[in-house]
Amino acid sequence: MSNSYTPPAAGDRAGPFAIPTGLLIGDSWIEPAGGKRIDILDPSTGGTLTSVADGGVADGIAAIDAASAAAAGWAATPPRKRAEILLACYRAMMDEQEWLAQLISLENGKAISDARGEVAYAAEFFRWYAEEAVRINGEFALSPSGANRILVQYQPIGIALLITPWNFPAAMATRKIAPALAAGCTCILKPAEETPLTAMAVAEIMRRAGVPAGVVNLVNTSDPAAVCRAILHDPRVRKLSFTGSTEVGRLLLREAADTVISSSMELGGNAPFLVFDDADLDDVIEGAMVAKMRNAGEACTAANRFYVQRGIHDRFVAKLSERMGAMKVGPGINGDTQCGAMINQASIDKIEWLVSDATSRGAEIRLGGKAVDGPGYFYPPSVLANVQPGSEILSTEVFGPVAAVIPFDDPEEAIALANATEYGLAAYVYSGDLAKALRVAERIECGMVAVNRGLVSDAAAPFGGVKQSGLGREGSHHGLIEYCEAKYIAVSW
Repeated sequence: MSNSYTPPAAGDRAGPFAIPTGLLIGDSWIEPAGGKRIDILDPSTGGTLTSVADGGVADGIAAIDAASAAAAGWAATPPRKRAEILLACYRAMMDEQEWLAQLISLENGKAISDARGEVAYAAEFFRWYAEEAVRINGEFALSPSGANRILVQYQPIGIALLITPWNFPAAMATRKIAPALAAGCTCILKPAEETPLTAMAVAEIMRRAGVPAGVVNLVNTSDPAAVCRAILHDPRVRKLSFTGSTEVGRLLLREAADTVISSSMELGGNAPFLVFDDADLDDVIEGAMVAKMRNAGEACTAANRFYVQRGIHDRFVAKLSERMGAMKVGPGINGDTQCGAMINQASIDKIEWLVSDATSRGAEIRLGGKAVDGPGYFYPPSVLANVQPGSEILSTEVFGPVAAVIPFDDPEEAIALANATEYGLAAYVYSGDLAKALRVAERIECGMVAVNRGLVSDAAAPFGGVKQSGLGREGSHHGLIEYCEAKYIAVSW
């Protein structure tokens, strides 16, 4: 098959280039030694879009060689120059927002409106870290004894392996690449096998925007365990950043332990959405629609467990069912689609299992609850009321358009229910009493809380979780320091 892919034109304008479908090693898109390819499916039809290169261990080592050759020069590049290159990447992405959005929608299945939002969010990381690249400030102090000065500087940590998921193929790539480059690190991107085309397009945009050869490399593979193991056991690699499931995160941490690699992990979530009686119901529903239905629920920050105080519970269920039931389900590329396809059949099977388990324990289906016939992988917006304790959907990340609603009586009960999970990524709290909402937010065991709003992600804010939802933070200045080592120099004069 062809070694490039040309997606449909965006509106009346063709894309800027045919997307390379090989491996980016240094400054060249190459085919793997074995010539293997992976078919990329359109979730909206189940058909094949194209095929991409299937790299192996040798290709992973070649990517390290290229990143190593570029490392010293990139680390020595003045921060202002790095910032200018990142800003050029931002402008190039925004110039092609519609084209990239259509590509994301094709290979991921998400609604085109969600895809447009993802491109804007993804590009923002380039702009934010263009601004942060010139603000890697050190420290200077007199030691308490007066014997010497304490000089601290932040240096690039080294070559970084960046592993991204399929649900936000542009944003998860830029959220890692941008701070790595701002800090002066070179990197190897391993995109998700299901959605590599977007990552390849972003990498080519960066190459054309002026990122030097070898600074960003891309290795796609159908054997991520072997390729990532080989990369992580090379002593030249000093950083791992992974976004994906907690199960895979645990395996990667074991691999990284052998060479004591600094690891950042953004893992699974099971976000609670707490609604108190004194909340404005209209505001709650607007926030719930964003928190639940952004990307059709295929997001680690998606609200899964809706804990609603009894005084507002019935009205909430009725209103949420009405709003979710009005959503247009269909191929993401269609302009009127509001809920696109799930990524594959396995996702449908998981959702069906969770819904079946919940109903067998007494949950009531108020909306949806049954997969849509193909072609494609569609599950309709669904609402389950009176979900019972012990239901799998309360402990398992659903990753789909299903809202599980549970009543509660008082704040202490709501907090206990919210914290009854191994995850701790995001949470949502709605109340007309801001002081109460903030008190509750402080007691929820998670890395991020949205109060009276349904969206928590922001390039300028630290993104990450606690417990088994991860290690470290992405975004904000915190995300930049993840790619730096603090060096202390004791000075006397």
